[in-house]
Amino acid sequence: MRTRIYLVRHGETDWNSGGKFQGHSDIPLSDKGREQAKRLAKRLKNVDIHGIYSSDLCRARETAEIAAKPHQLTVQTMTDLREINFGGWEGLTYQEITEKFGESYSCWSENPLMTRIPFGESLQDMVDRCSRAMQALILEHPGETLLIVAHGGVIRTIVGTSLGINMNLYWKLKVDHVSLSILEYHGWDKAILELYNETCHINP
Repeated sequence: MRTRIYLVRHGETDWNSGGKFQGHSDIPLSDKGREQAKRLAKRLKNVDIHGIYSSDLCRARETAEIAAKPHQLTVQTMTDLREINFGGWEGLTYQEITEKFGESYSCWSENPLMTRIPFGESLQDMVDRCSRAMQALILEHPGETLLIVAHGGVIRTIVGTSLGINMNLYWKLKVDHVSLSILEYHGWDKAILELYNETCHINP
């Protein structure tokens, strides 16, 4: 039986607009992010959704809660759906990271799967936990449609692994705030990408 997964990135935060790496830092939505989430809710209000899951970080959870209101569903959180742990890079801009952690950032840029961020994770760590979360959800919800609200890195990981992409190139997948992507799973190991990074609900 097929399982349809609606994947959404959380709304914008002040750290996003400031160009700061967030990772596991629990940064709330900005006013702009909340407005984006309301537009997402309007876009999805007529979709027959059976369950809503999100990362436990507040920017994803709040986005999911706003989207859940028209469906009268309770958001269930999963720590495995968190963004990659950027460790010592969190709260810093790209320029600050390259100045303070130049060598480690260079290694991570070339081989993120196997390079552990200082005090954080490797991309392989996130791939493993996201795969574990998706397998559990697909097995638990055969024949149903789920909304998952997570983070840019998580969505790149889920889409990339589903399509067999070399995950060292995962940054080539663009994921905008509150963008919508749809995957249809026929069993755990067979997925079809139906839609990717749609933003017409926030960019009419």
